[in-house]
Amino acid sequence: MLIYLRNNIHLGYSLYRDKEDPERFRKDPQVQTTNIRLLPYTKYLSPHSPRWRHALRVVMGLILLMVASSSTWADSLQVLHWWKSTSEHKAVDFLAGKLTQENILWRDAVIPSGSGIGAGIVLKSRVLSGNAPEVAQLNGVLIGEWAELGLLLEFDAVGSVGKWDKILFPSVWSLTQSKGHVVAAPLGIHRINTLFVNRKLFKKYDLALPESWDDFELAAKKLQQAGIIPLAQSSEPWQLATLFETLVLSEAGAGFYNDIFVKKEQSAFFDARFGQALKRFRSLKKWMPTPLQDRSWDELARQFADGGAAMMVMGDWVKAELNAWGLATDVGFACMAVPQTENYHLYDIDTLVMLAGDGSHRAAQERLAQLVLSPAVQVEYNQIKGSVPVLRNPDMSKMDSCARTSWKLFARGGSTQVPSLAHRMATDETSKDAIIAEIYRFFMDDQVTVNDTQRRLGAIARSLKKI
Repeated sequence: MLIYLRNNIHLGYSLYRDKEDPERFRKDPQVQTTNIRLLPYTKYLSPHSPRWRHALRVVMGLILLMVASSSTWADSLQVLHWWKSTSEHKAVDFLAGKLTQENILWRDAVIPSGSGIGAGIVLKSRVLSGNAPEVAQLNGVLIGEWAELGLLLEFDAVGSVGKWDKILFPSVWSLTQSKGHVVAAPLGIHRINTLFVNRKLFKKYDLALPESWDDFELAAKKLQQAGIIPLAQSSEPWQLATLFETLVLSEAGAGFYNDIFVKKEQSAFFDARFGQALKRFRSLKKWMPTPLQDRSWDELARQFADGGAAMMVMGDWVKAELNAWGLATDVGFACMAVPQTENYHLYDIDTLVMLAGDGSHRAAQERLAQLVLSPAVQVEYNQIKGSVPVLRNPDMSKMDSCARTSWKLFARGGSTQVPSLAHRMATDETSKDAIIAEIYRFFMDDQVTVNDTQRRLGAIARSLKKI
């Protein structure tokens, strides 16, 4: 767990972060200059040596400083989330800093996992053990499920005073509510159907940006012949599902996508358009690394940034990561829609919920909810995170071309907005997991046929309808 103090120095040790990326503090210059961590390296020192005694004095001094400083806070909130990349850390630091200005301590509990699976497991276990954090990242359909169990704090007054029903997009406003009560504070909107293109490589090999699948195939073939991996991809199930859902949208549009992943219509899984999406999904394997490995999305982004891969399909949080590494949008890379999805916004919405407790932290929890919806925080946070504001009328002066396109498309309303399956916006967790498991099985085993996958998914849809 990391503890944020007033000057944004980290005192403490994150077991999860060190397991995830032990080299991060060496690689990230900003973290080196603004953060201090205590690591258990003192075990290598002799207890009789001056170095040991000096280390002990430093540790004790910092502990005393932490205790003294914590006594000055009006309140503190532990926030459980899964943001762990360079840009995500910066976004968290920004929010923690804003909360600090309110004399509220942000206590960081990060559980690294690209899709939030690990964080969800930890959150459930902590709630069951009676040790719930005050705040948690909880996205999509899960918000309503947790609210119905009575686990989330209702803060209707915050929504009413802030006129959330007027300032938020209707779909976002709906997401924040359960049975007429406000139970979530939305942070930003990510566009999932985003194709990133390494401009340097495309310029080097005189390739046009792929606006169609024919363009994509032509560019991929030339890149592969030049020894470049055309498409960065991981075998992690959630990342494969992210790619696949964009292909369903590409093949058949929003209406059919909703029949499949939102309504789970059994007949839709047998439709030829779904079969075509499966065929394209498998055909893209030839442009991916061999063998395909489980790699985090930010590792793939690094491969892309370094020129080891020319294209990548992923949510626009990749843009934020590339920006954090010094690559400018429209200069180092292009940010465009996956072919044949330019009229759709396949979305994921980052959201914070406040866990119901004994009421002792309610004032601080409500203040955080107010804070994240303030116009200034919305602009700055989303610029760092790669997403776009949840507000109907935000300041767009700091948005780059990718963000402006994303926000304007989402603002067009329900006809363009498509909820992501992979990122919990489209359906319940049981349905999501079952569908992704079959998509993963099909992709990883070439012996599994398109017809077999359609049949199995159709059977799953039928059984889910009965639940």
